[in-house]
Amino acid sequence: MTAYVALLRAVNVSGTGKLPMADLKRMGEECGFENVRTFIASGNLLFASDLSEQQVQASIAAKVADFFGRAIPVFVRSASEMANLAARNPFTDDKGSRVMAHVVDAEPKQAMLDDARNVAGERMALGPRAIYVSYGEGIGSTKLKLPAVAAGTARNMNSVAKIAALLDAMP
Repeated sequence: MTAYVALLRAVNVSGTGKLPMADLKRMGEECGFENVRTFIASGNLLFASDLSEQQVQASIAAKVADFFGRAIPVFVRSASEMANLAARNPFTDDKGSRVMAHVVDAEPKQAMLDDARNVAGERMALGPRAIYVSYGEGIGSTKLKLPAVAAGTARNMNSVAKIAALLDAMP
């Protein structure tokens, strides 16, 4: 049994729409996942399953698409991957709330960072299927354009660390 988190893109924050966490939890249970729970209202579903990452991603993505009537990006990471994502944060000198892990499908390449525009003090680094961005003064005022993360989803490092801890404690 593997502990996983499914990270939904832009749920309850902008663009995608509202998804009550009780409904997301029910979807996970309907997929046959065990120890299902949510973490904060931004589309984080924690669970355990014997299925592969690809299988759990397809299962929850289908449920979410049925709910919204269209496909919504869903990114799945195992407990060990989330722990690695938290541990590899290169910007521990900044507040966890100001450092984002932009989760993407593929392993990022330097060319993705080279495509960044309007960089004004933000720091960026490649991570495990993620791009870290330290927003310094906060994400609310940034003008940074980073095309590589447009189809991904982001969580601040406080959330990444908490999700990793919750997955680690999962029975």
